[in-house]
Amino acid sequence: MTLHYVMYHSSLGGAEDKVLTEGFKKAMAAVAVSSPKSSIFQNPISRREPSSGLFGGSLKGFCFQLRPGNKSRDRINLVVAATNSTTISGSRGRGGDRFYINFTGFPFPLGPFLNRSTTRTEAVKGCIWLFEQEQALGFSSVSTNIRMTVIKLKSGGLWVHAPIAPTKECIQLLKELGAPVEYIVLPTFAYEHKIFVGPFSREFPRAQVWVAPRQWSWPLNLPLEFFGIFRAKTLKDEDFSTPWADEIEQKVLSSPEVGIGPYVEVAFYHKRSRTLLVTDAVIFVPRQPPDCISKESLLASAKNGLAVKLLSKGKEVSQEPVVDNKMNRQKGWERMVLQILFLGPSNLLEPNASFAQMSQKLIVSPIVKTLVFSKVPEKVRDWVDGIVQDWRFKRIIPAHFAAPINAGRSDLLAAFAFLDDLLDEPYVTRPSLSLLFTSLLGKAASYFPPDDMKTLSSLDQFLVSVGAVKKTVSGRKR
Repeated sequence: MTLHYVMYHSSLGGAEDKVLTEGFKKAMAAVAVSSPKSSIFQNPISRREPSSGLFGGSLKGFCFQLRPGNKSRDRINLVVAATNSTTISGSRGRGGDRFYINFTGFPFPLGPFLNRSTTRTEAVKGCIWLFEQEQALGFSSVSTNIRMTVIKLKSGGLWVHAPIAPTKECIQLLKELGAPVEYIVLPTFAYEHKIFVGPFSREFPRAQVWVAPRQWSWPLNLPLEFFGIFRAKTLKDEDFSTPWADEIEQKVLSSPEVGIGPYVEVAFYHKRSRTLLVTDAVIFVPRQPPDCISKESLLASAKNGLAVKLLSKGKEVSQEPVVDNKMNRQKGWERMVLQILFLGPSNLLEPNASFAQMSQKLIVSPIVKTLVFSKVPEKVRDWVDGIVQDWRFKRIIPAHFAAPINAGRSDLLAAFAFLDDLLDEPYVTRPSLSLLFTSLLGKAASYFPPDDMKTLSSLDQFLVSVGAVKKTVSGRKR
């Protein structure tokens, strides 16, 4: 999710990169030389389960599309990804329906470059659908899923959250819902989501486009029109004048600048289904890889390339060929996850132990926590407090990894429990009877393997030393 943003920050050091630790150098090299993988998907995908977001905009490159010839009460419970949904892939579509050229994203372009398969899952019957595609970091073997959420409004129209690449297959799956697209919403400044809004909106010229405030891009801060986004309206905090306000409420997290630009994310609450929508704020890593990630990508990640050699704790690395089986696909997925979460995990050769500690729980991504939220803890707490106070959600849908997640307010508080340590005070909005349970859940959600965090901590120290990010930024309105 944030790997792209990390690369931007780390490129700012210039001659000062001598302050990098050896571990961080190895991690950066590992990501840069991860095994190349095919971006052409050969097999139709059909399942469900859903990374953390690559945020911050980048401008070098180009992107265009070519078309050849029920539980009623919120309570403390086990957080799980829902599994009683049906996923449909565009299996009737062939290569031409999935064709989409994308070579954007400086200095690491966002793949796949030519072909994107789309899956559709009905998350809430007759009401909410999830559309997913694979998204890769450049020419590496690191991939995750990126998700578009579609809500059917009482008007009969569709409200589209965080559009994905508008391939012919994707558009067909959307049109099969039998309703017009009325609103297209960009809930973040993140380039990985922004890049598709323009092309997607051209498929539905009558739809209104709404975007998160304080949009920015790097290395040049160009206007939205450069990305093909025209006549967009700006999302505002707790704005009850939006045309969907009776059904969907919103809260904006707009932090002071924490580095090369501010972190901006808009959370939404669909009242009828009691569903919370976020972009990169929290994630839930599933045990199994999302269906939109191709087997070619998983097997490429399972190969013992240079990245594994650099991050193997000094153990001997074999060069045996990778056989296509369930075990190797799982190994590939675990390696992908650890690189996305930590940039340079301690042991890519044997990833299962660290993966087990990071999966199957609602968490804030280590990169987002370290490089963003820890810099503006008061601002983040105000945002989370507002969400917990006002919205009685029972499920969460992020833009990456698993969704929908059966989770409520106590689970969200637990994921952000690390703010307690930063601010030296517990959440005042936390129900007293659940204080102990939430505290225990928070310790589990905030625990990240120390060895895996070393590279990320070194990166944070480096970025602070060169002025790319700040140590702390207070954003509370007093």
